[in-house]
Amino acid sequence: MRLGVLDVGSNTIHLQVMDAHIGARPAPTTNLKVELRLTQYLNKSGSISVEGINLLHEAIASAVAHAQGNNTDEILAFATSAIREAKNGTQIIRDINTRHQIDLQILTGDEEARMTFLAVRRWLGWSAGKLLVLDIGGGSLEIASGVDENPEATLSLPLGAARLTRDFLSGDPYSSRELKFLENFVETNLEDKLPAILRAHDANHFVATSKTFRTLARLSGHWFNENPKYLEVTNLKAMCSKLAEMSNKSRAELPGVSETRAQQIVAGAVVARSVMDVLDIDRVEICPWALREGIVLRRLDWLQG
Repeated sequence: MRLGVLDVGSNTIHLQVMDAHIGARPAPTTNLKVELRLTQYLNKSGSISVEGINLLHEAIASAVAHAQGNNTDEILAFATSAIREAKNGTQIIRDINTRHQIDLQILTGDEEARMTFLAVRRWLGWSAGKLLVLDIGGGSLEIASGVDENPEATLSLPLGAARLTRDFLSGDPYSSRELKFLENFVETNLEDKLPAILRAHDANHFVATSKTFRTLARLSGHWFNENPKYLEVTNLKAMCSKLAEMSNKSRAELPGVSETRAQQIVAGAVVARSVMDVLDIDRVEICPWALREGIVLRRLDWLQG
């Protein structure tokens, strides 16, 4: 069957069309991505503005048309932290589903972590042993750990790269004062909210997923000749300083860094470094599968059911 996975995230509205069959590896065919950065359209009351809502409807209309034009059998649509936490998120979801005739669901942070963990487990297999999985999105950080396909422990924190950039970083380049406030906020959140079961994870395979970690690993390969399938914390610490000293324009000229990502990669690097430090992780492996693949795999499991 052909599935369209519509990810309404904090940074982008991303449709990935996949050919998927029970017992087979999901095969991506085509995709459509609209950079929207919904967190920029949050007003002081915590609601997404009318302008943001209109742009969101336009992006979803394009995604649905793309899915239909590529003969998808079903659209699996989900929204993450930006809409999940917006004061008017429930009404936005209702209007989207009515207007575009889809079933957009809001994922909790725990569900995000669980779906991503499933994708990583299926990608790496049982021989990978006990996994600890890290995922930095636009609005949140997810952590999950376990030996099975369902993690035994998960955590979602409001430490996404887009959110933190909006709340803490405005200069160009960023000031040392801004960066210090950001670093303290991230470290305090991790120290206060990381549960003992994750702090003492005893995992033997450390994995990172999604765009922020992939970009950081690519930059580490560019600067330190490291295999981009991995990210070393020692290189990450050096990168935090290099990236912070650069302007947005200079960062956007780096390999694999878009103009949008150039603004957020510093905050993403700070979160990555901090979480690896607090969990005592020296190196993570970059997994190409993440939340969207997890959604497809869970749907296939349900159909097989």
